Amino acid sequence: MLEQFENIPKRLRELEEKLASPEVVADRKEYGEVAREHARLAKMSEAYEAYRRVTDQLGDNRELLKSETDPEMVELIEAEIAELEDRRAQLEHELKLMLIPPDPNDDKNILLEIRAGTGGDEAALFAGDLFRMYSRYAESRGWRVEVMSSSPTGIGGFKEIIALVSGDQVYSRLKYESGVHRVQRVPETEAQGRIHTSAVTVAVLPEAEEVEVDLDPSEVRVDVFRSSGPGGQSVNTTDSAIRLTHLPTGLVVTCQDEKSQHKNKAKAMKVLVARLLDLKKQEQQEQISADRRSQVGTGDRSERIRTYNFPQGRVTDHRINLTIYRLDDIMLGKLDEIIMPLISHYQAEALKLAQSGDREQ
Repeated sequence: MLEQFENIPKRLRELEEKLASPEVVADRKEYGEVAREHARLAKMSEAYEAYRRVTDQLGDNRELLKSETDPEMVELIEAEIAELEDRRAQLEHELKLMLIPPDPNDDKNILLEIRAGTGGDEAALFAGDLFRMYSRYAESRGWRVEVMSSSPTGIGGFKEIIALVSGDQVYSRLKYESGVHRVQRVPETEAQGRIHTSAVTVAVLPEAEEVEVDLDPSEVRVDVFRSSGPGGQSVNTTDSAIRLTHLPTGLVVTCQDEKSQHKNKAKAMKVLVARLLDLKKQEQQEQISADRRSQVGTGDRSERIRTYNFPQGRVTDHRINLTIYRLDDIMLGKLDEIIMPLISHYQAEALKLAQSGDREQ
């Protein structure tokens, strides 16, 4: 494993030459790719140097222990050796994780799509609760949330809401949120105090770059119509709402949040491109479904991934059997208690596959 880190300095020099090249600087896409690889390898090189320093210190202490006769010094050296061994094991684990092929989407912004499922008005209310939960988490991380499209209900919920979440490493943090989120609580409209179970679906799509999706404008039908629902003076008076239909796939995107037809079309096109990229990814995953590598990922969106039980104040993530009795904190956007264990779990799964692949070779 460690041999793979020996060639990193050479690769870093090659990348630095590329970053100084006028041709690369002029190509924004290539420059971004080179800069990202350089940053990743620089981090790996720094971790490997730390590992080597600890290994050298460990060797020196073991040699020193052989010749030391003073009991107090022996005790001190042995204690330091134990600390260094723990530190080296930690660094070795970090190095192994760094060898997992990076997800090319990890540093991308996302389109967050939340839709009410079974449960009627209560599901729509919980869709609104989830949107506020993710918005608060985004705010805590300094991310920006922009609503692209929404279908609000009269009681404060959403049949559907789509938002663009922009910032540092958004997809890497939220990619495991896709799936069915189940809620168990007494609805506000329930007179007899009975607990109802409702469901909301969440989809996390990496924002697509135009070069990633071959979108032929002639294959997109554009329909213009008047906005409906809550709004200002322009509602129902101007043809500002946009419906895009991708004819080859049948994908339909509607946007009517903006008063400007141009802005609605731009937002709808961004959503359509992201959905086409997601469809492309799903097709690729289906092609390799026989390969167990496809088991490592975000999972099927139809899968129930999490239950929010309000009477007991608990949240359970069913994929990793994690239960937290701090539902109020979670709904306030303190999601790292769930997100970090999920990331660790899927990293461990990916590491197992990478190591088994190495053994097979």
